[in-house]
Amino acid sequence: MKRGNILKLAISVILVAAAVFFSIQPLTDPDTGIPLGLDLKGGVHLVLQAEPGKDGAPITDDDMAKARAIIEQRVNGLGVAEPYIQVDNVRKRIIVDLPGIDNPDEAVNILKTTAKLTFRDPQGNILLDGSELKDAKAGVDNSSGRPDYVVHITFTPKGANEFAKITTDFLGQRIGIYLDEEMIQNPEVRSPIVNGEGQIQGYSSLEEAAQYAVLLRSGALPVSMSIAEKRQVGALLGADSLKKSLDACMYAALFIILFMVVFYRLPGLVANFALVLFSLIVLWGLYAIGTVLTLPGIAGFVLSLGMAVDLNIIVYERIKEEIKLGKSLRAAVDAGFSRAFLTVFDSNLTTLFAAGALFLLGSSSIRGFAITLIIGIIASLFTAITFTRWIMRWIVGINPRMSKALFGVKEVR
Repeated sequence: MKRGNILKLAISVILVAAAVFFSIQPLTDPDTGIPLGLDLKGGVHLVLQAEPGKDGAPITDDDMAKARAIIEQRVNGLGVAEPYIQVDNVRKRIIVDLPGIDNPDEAVNILKTTAKLTFRDPQGNILLDGSELKDAKAGVDNSSGRPDYVVHITFTPKGANEFAKITTDFLGQRIGIYLDEEMIQNPEVRSPIVNGEGQIQGYSSLEEAAQYAVLLRSGALPVSMSIAEKRQVGALLGADSLKKSLDACMYAALFIILFMVVFYRLPGLVANFALVLFSLIVLWGLYAIGTVLTLPGIAGFVLSLGMAVDLNIIVYERIKEEIKLGKSLRAAVDAGFSRAFLTVFDSNLTTLFAAGALFLLGSSSIRGFAITLIIGIIASLFTAITFTRWIMRWIVGINPRMSKALFGVKEVR
């Protein structure tokens, strides 16, 4: 029995240590690890204001929803990790946070451009618009003997039929290709295009072609957008925020470790060991669901860390009471965990409901705080009620007659 408990305890320590070692690289990798938010990584904060059209028609909530969906597609096309996009229907605004953007001006131009694609006859009449465009991809055309950067476009079946009719009717004439009332190409139709595919030429680089492909692929915005606010967060400022946040976490953890060891001796040492597992569960939970780590998220982690310690304190105080009543260490440990369970569970359940409300009703930063707190509560219930109980029972099983002073209880002589 004693050897079995020693073996279980040794395996637990080895497994947690191995988990820490093998978690450092994947969780902290700047490219594949937990993504950092705008306040930690730097980037650009934009407020896009919807502008009424020339006809004076009111901007509807449906227009704003469509605009948000299109902007989200464009952001995804830029390759931004975990952007934040929110619609303000009252003021007809769309708030966009883009962490890690290297060229904010380029991103701004792509997001606010209406990107209405039209094909027009020589007199300027619209023959076909981009609503029937299925796909647009950047590429290189080497048919002329030199690389030409182009955007390959593909129409839907309906658009392909219309495009075939247009190119048949205007054979030998020019069809202008316009983007937001600006002609970008004016090719001559040399043969009917019946396969629903074509290409737009005249780009100076593959990157420029890729930008236009993103615009065309996402479709035209239903309303024009202007920049109401633009705020850039520098990478150095974000790095400084991250450093200060990590320092705060380190000092908080150090204080907790010292407090638990001083006041609770052996159980405090077990609690500190459990906090390592708690931290791993929270961080891997954030990583698994792709949550962006922000300053409020770090605050949520520190708060949940303190709550995890609080659970252990409730249990340990109960164990100390059971020991003072004259029970053996094994009986005191079992009774302490059993009788503290309902108190611990109820208090954390109410906090879980509050965090859930924050997640459902809050904005981006508040939701980041809430999701971290939710994961932290779930992790703390496991580590404080289950994992810590296992460890304590194994330790007591190794030496049931160890000094009660190791549990913070004075020996009665």
